[in-house]
Amino acid sequence: MLTACGKPHDVYAAACPCRDMLDLLANKWSALALGALEAGPQRFGVLRARLEGISPKVLTATLRRLEEHGLIERTVYPAVPLHVEYSLTPLGADACQPLAALRTWVVANIDRFPAPPVLA
Repeated sequence: MLTACGKPHDVYAAACPCRDMLDLLANKWSALALGALEAGPQRFGVLRARLEGISPKVLTATLRRLEEHGLIERTVYPAVPLHVEYSLTPLGADACQPLAALRTWVVANIDRFPAPPVLA
């Protein structure tokens, strides 16, 4: 792909906008949130329960970043209390394919990695 100035994108170049997207997608919480949304639209509480160990603050920030970059959409339903659901956009669904392959590879190969050192 070419940039506006006619040059190809180069993820290794410091100023390439691809770096921001790589940073977003390589984040564990982003990758896991997108994977969790593959099952369909979900509410915040369901996502938080699925992503064990994530704090509400980090989940909120992660969902906002994913929404800002067009990977998910947030739908608010008028109710008391408000009913909010998050779902994948077509772009987000496309991003899920390589992320799913990475998650599958990690699960299949985790036992091949050396054990992390024990800190004293």
